[in-house]
Amino acid sequence: MSTTDADGLGATLRRWRDRVSPEEAGLPAGRGRRAKGLRREELAALAGLSVDYVVRLEQGRAGHPSAQVVAALARALRLDADQDEHLHLLAGLRPPAARSVPRVVSPGVRRLLRRLGDAPASVFAADWTLLWWNPAWAALLGEPGPGRLNFIRRRFPVPGAVPADGTVLVESSDAAGTDRTFVADLRRALARYPGDPELLALVAETQAGNSRFAALWDQGLVGRHREDRKTIHHPEAGPLTLDCDVLLDEEHDQRIVLYTAEPGSREEELLRGLTDRAARAPETAVRGTGGTSRHE
Repeated sequence: MSTTDADGLGATLRRWRDRVSPEEAGLPAGRGRRAKGLRREELAALAGLSVDYVVRLEQGRAGHPSAQVVAALARALRLDADQDEHLHLLAGLRPPAARSVPRVVSPGVRRLLRRLGDAPASVFAADWTLLWWNPAWAALLGEPGPGRLNFIRRRFPVPGAVPADGTVLVESSDAAGTDRTFVADLRRALARYPGDPELLALVAETQAGNSRFAALWDQGLVGRHREDRKTIHHPEAGPLTLDCDVLLDEEHDQRIVLYTAEPGSREEELLRGLTDRAARAPETAVRGTGGTSRHE
């Protein structure tokens, strides 16, 4: 048996069937049982398939199973999200799309970012809605207000849709390139969450109301926004040119945005002054969604 066969759909189904006990599947174990996991006939019954079809799947003789068949097998085998995705890929199918964009920042990510110290940090959903920020981020870019800050809406404004309440101007070193990466990242999000109403509304409204966004969207760009170099025109510190890195939380499909200055630079000293004051300020309420900064 080749390595490909050993890791293929049939072998994977056999391994996963062997590890599910009858009790886990809600079946009586019975006496004199030799199978350590589910029998083929039990898996077939749980998935609503014929035993012959399960045999052919495990032997690699069933061709390409449908999405309905793979979904039924995933339920019967009690697969988690990662295993479900893997099974779909082995069957030559796209994994089922999640219903909505994850908009809850995990406690682990919050703890990790708090340990970064004075680095301005924030977390954005896959549709670039701000979910969380630390005091240093607010000191640099302004404390977000009661609304939901979304960088797509800020970068590609639609007349009448978003109030012009931005107070801090942020300029990208390559504005056109950054525009492309934001649009490419948003298209990727739409492919992953095609049924999310907020995401669908964001794309439709921006496409209809912003010609620059519409032109880029029509190019079919797909990708991720990873890094940039930005100049923040701070009202007290003046212009600060900083590195802006975007890290991806794969599990929750969220973007962690960090601002840093070159060691020994004027920007490092000024940024430290801003963040030191923010650290001494009283802690505000739990940081959630909202926005005041204008990004261009």
